[in-house]
Formats: sequence, C-alpha cells, structure tokens
Amino acid sequence: MRKLLEQSKYLAWIAVIGLLVTAILAFLAGLGKLVAVFVALGTSYGMHPMMTLYVIRVADAFLVATALLVFAISLYELFIGELTVPDWMLVRNLYDLEVKLAGVIVLVMAVKFLEKLLESKSAQDTLYMALAVGVVSIVLVIFQNSGPKPK
Repeated sequence: MRKLLEQSKYLAWIAVIGLLVTAILAFLAGLGKLVAVFVALGTSYGMHPMMTLYVIRVADAFLVATALLVFAISLYELFIGELTVPDWMLVRNLYDLEVKLAGVIVLVMAVKFLEKLLESKSAQDTLYMALAVGVVSIVLVIFQNSGPKPK
C-alpha cells in the first residue's frame, strides 16, 4: 500500500498535461485576439471606439494563459520533480497556488466589469455587476491575506 501511495504522486501528470495544453490553447486564443486588434487598428486608423477594450481583452487573454502555464509548472514542481525556471514561476505549497488563482480571478472579473461598463445600456445592471465584482474581490483579497505569512 505504501508503494502505491508513493507512486500516486504521478497522478498529478493529468493536471500538469491538462493545464499545459490549456495554456497553449489560451496563448493561441490570445494571439487570435491580438491579430484581430491589429486588423481593427489598421482598418480604423486607431480610431475604433472600443479599441481600449480590445487591447485590454488581449492582455487579459495572455494573463490567463500565463497563469495556466504557471499552474502547470508549479504542480509539476510540487508533486513530480524539480524544474529550472525563474523563482517567480514557482509556488511552495497548494495554498500559494490558490492565492495566485484568486489574484487571477480578481483581474479577470475586473476586465469583465470593464467590458460591461463600456457596453452596457443599463445603469442598474452595471451597478449590480459592480457590487458583485466588489464583494467577490473583497472576499478573495481577504483570503489572499489570511494565510500563513512567508518566513
């Protein structure tokens, strides 16, 4: 039984490979958005009214893709073996990984709120979205700051 439990750490390969493939696809999706922004810039001479939002969407796509890559690398490092990567790409425990995920969620919600703000016709819907994003962000920030402090 001990041998089986010791070898079960390799189940993390499922998550590592899944996250890595998802990160690659997310980078490709970000590239697609980037090409669309270049086309919009070229055809509107940079005067498209939603250009700022498009650029923020590209940055958001690459941020999510980078976070997925960091999660894949960190899970590999936590469960399977050591890698030679910059220190900022690694987490030391699962709590640190959850904190990174919470930070990404807050940023994605902020981008979604900005989209809603720029596209919405209803002030009431925008207010409700702002309140929801604010409450969830506050909870996630409290979670990020409530864990064990690094030594």
